[in-house]
Amino acid sequence: MIELAKWDSFYVIVGSAAGALIGLQFVVMTLIAERPPRRAAEVGPAFSTPTIVHFGSVLLLCALLRAPWETEAPIAVASGFVGLAGAIYAVFTGRRILRQDAYLPDLEDKAFHIVLPVVAYAMLFTAGLASLTHEREGLFAAGAAVLLLLFTGIHNAWDAVVFQVLTRPRQSKD
Repeated sequence: MIELAKWDSFYVIVGSAAGALIGLQFVVMTLIAERPPRRAAEVGPAFSTPTIVHFGSVLLLCALLRAPWETEAPIAVASGFVGLAGAIYAVFTGRRILRQDAYLPDLEDKAFHIVLPVVAYAMLFTAGLASLTHEREGLFAAGAAVLLLLFTGIHNAWDAVVFQVLTRPRQSKD
């Protein structure tokens, strides 16, 4: 547990950032609610909801890693479980993104909404397993995964806001 103590400030800072960004995402979505894009019901679950899930995963992981565990085994299992569940969720989200036809995702969208979350969650799963025998390396991998999820979420939230602000809804022809 000595290795984990060295990460104390890191997880406090990252967890605080994730919590603040979740709140900010809700505020922004509320402010732009009067300008819903065409077929928002199809695009929201594919693009906006996963961003909140990624921020929530970061917040959960930071809370789990700050809890006063007696050994590293519960942390490893919890991190591995969050990584596995997140990877499965990210794959299903990727399928949803590719199947919706309200917005055609470009290469950047596919990278930030599909590939990077899958990579981050896979890293987290691997970090959980690795930390059982290689605590220091596992913690570095978990830290990298958490940061990747945080920065991916920031990019995706910003991308969604810019799209909402710069895209004008089509006027209906009455």
